Amino acid sequence: MSHEVETMAYAGETPWHGLGVSVSNDLSPQEMLVAAGLDWEVKKKPLYFNTQSKYVKTTSKQLLARVRPGQPDEELDIVGSGWQPVQNAEGAEFFDEYVREGGMQMHTAGSLRNGTIVWFLAKIMDGFEAVPNDLIESYMLFTIPHIYGRPTDVRHTPIRVVCKNTMAQALNKGRSNQIVKVSHRNKFDPNIVKEHLGLAKARLNEYKEHATFLAGKKLDTESASEFFATVFPRTSDAKGTGGVSKQHDRAMSILETQPGAEFAMGTWWQAFNAVTFICDHEMGKDATRLDNAWYGVNANRKLKAMNLALDMAGKAASNKVLLAA
Repeated sequence: MSHEVETMAYAGETPWHGLGVSVSNDLSPQEMLVAAGLDWEVKKKPLYFNTQSKYVKTTSKQLLARVRPGQPDEELDIVGSGWQPVQNAEGAEFFDEYVREGGMQMHTAGSLRNGTIVWFLAKIMDGFEAVPNDLIESYMLFTIPHIYGRPTDVRHTPIRVVCKNTMAQALNKGRSNQIVKVSHRNKFDPNIVKEHLGLAKARLNEYKEHATFLAGKKLDTESASEFFATVFPRTSDAKGTGGVSKQHDRAMSILETQPGAEFAMGTWWQAFNAVTFICDHEMGKDATRLDNAWYGVNANRKLKAMNLALDMAGKAASNKVLLAA
């Protein structure tokens, strides 16, 4: 993980990787920016190449550089002339009105991979219990990639407190307002992003419905095995047993022992959380785990798991109704 996290500030408990600077939970977004070591800018600079001992300026590409007072500029990436940078200060400013009004608290901020990925995470002052004492908190994650090929990303991120798992909201057909991605080909407009996201209680209420539904639906061993086999499919070089992957076997083994397993025992909620625990705390190398859990393959895996769990639990409930009739 130390190879991924460059700088970081956090409020509350020390993160699992043990890195970063501890701060109070009442910092303004601008104070969090400074505490996290993000008080620097990115700038596009002319790019030159050497031909016959002469440096010639290119026209189609530019150098994206990190600029810090009193330090040499640092190369971040090569971008096109139409690439629009988003400054770290713009990410902090996005949260200003919500923090001032008491609707959010700044939670963590930092940079990954030598400054090429910057994030701000703010806690939304609302939450719910999927079952008694199983608290789910809601967060807003703002990510600024200072690299070519990745858009600015703003999303709602529920987190299960008992195990610090980052959750996934079901992807409803025709709706994509849990995540907003803005291409660097366009100038970032925070008002459009806020309007699209809504920052609405409805997002958390919707997730509460899904979590409560899963926590109320019983799960048998056969269905659990089918669920994990679909979420963690076996690859050609996987060494599982019975034609399944090692992650399938791991999920089955921790189903009743994972952190928070005592909540909603024997339900689909328990199975879904086994997936999120493995994705966030066990899969992949330390140096890439955070990136994958928030944005990469494991973020997609958690989304797939939530949708699959809702579908399988719903079908099982419908079949029981038909049998009873």
